[in-house]
Amino acid sequence: MARGTLRVYLGAAPGVGKTYAMLSEGHRRAARGTDVVVAFAEDYGRPLTRQMAEGLEAVPRRAMKYRGCPFTEMDLDAVLARHPQVALVDEMAHTDVPGSRHAKRWQDIDELRDAGIDVVSTVNVQHLESLNDVVEQITGARQRETVPDDVVRGADQIELVDMSAEALRRRMAHGNIYPKDKAEAALTRYFRAGNLSALREIALLWAADRVEEALQRYRHDHSIQRPWATRERVLVALSGGPEGATLIRRAKRTASRGAGGEFLAVHVRSDDSLSPAAGHLPEDQRALVEELGGTCHTVTGSDPAVAVLDFARQVSASQIMVGATRRSRLRRLFSRGIGEVIVEGSGDDIDVCVVTHAAAAHGRLLHAPRVPAADR
Repeated sequence: MARGTLRVYLGAAPGVGKTYAMLSEGHRRAARGTDVVVAFAEDYGRPLTRQMAEGLEAVPRRAMKYRGCPFTEMDLDAVLARHPQVALVDEMAHTDVPGSRHAKRWQDIDELRDAGIDVVSTVNVQHLESLNDVVEQITGARQRETVPDDVVRGADQIELVDMSAEALRRRMAHGNIYPKDKAEAALTRYFRAGNLSALREIALLWAADRVEEALQRYRHDHSIQRPWATRERVLVALSGGPEGATLIRRAKRTASRGAGGEFLAVHVRSDDSLSPAAGHLPEDQRALVEELGGTCHTVTGSDPAVAVLDFARQVSASQIMVGATRRSRLRRLFSRGIGEVIVEGSGDDIDVCVVTHAAAAHGRLLHAPRVPAADR
């Protein structure tokens, strides 16, 4: 039996309409003749969401008690017994009532998929495990219910449900999210415009990572070697020389100019163990890369320029950053530098930036005209 698929509606903030979108998708599939049931949907008393659920078959919830208080949960066994083609399961980060078969609803979803049932679900960006601390810093509210990022990233489809901060605050003020007696307090706390804008940006960046994963899989499956620059990804080539710190900081600044930009550092170790270039990247440079949020990589090759270019294409780098040569002009008369080879081999799909620095050889041949930093 084939494992069921998973489609996730990722909400940028509470109230943007992810449950509504899930139910709308259920209607769309049912209209095509697909067997769809509502396994669990939470409308929070919102009239439009409740209306959207009308006309869809719903599996009755399971009544439970915990510490003397009544609760209702998705009846996992009843959904499995009904075995629809598609189950709509809201709020995948939800913590199940103690006594349930699983601790988390996303684990219930896994069991449904193992039974061959396709699932359409929802989650808000603030419930992603990796963003828990960030969201708390922004909003001041800690989310106690989380879902591992890998569970959401493993979905077959992810659709971001987004809304501008102004539009969402209007919905709140009109009582379309919380009752009006609670809306005013929410507007001055969690739903402040600055909070919503930050959550929206985080959601967009997280979703961009997910889009890029899909593109990488597509490139791999179709043997596409040419990089696809879905965002700014700067690769800084480090030789281990004293210019390393300058290059790292420049790469970080360049990557930070665009939303979602990132930078990577690569050090080429010679495959000749007797070569002086076979050494490791200095620890202080490696630490600086990590401190600034980059990642360090070491590759082995006989030709450093070729190794850098190959790695750049593997990671879909949009730009390669190299340091201006430290070789004298006399040496450059007889051989080309690594930077020059990288520039020539980069083609039209990767930009190359040659950065000058204190250790660059701006001129060691008497009375010779100065060579631009880009001439290696």
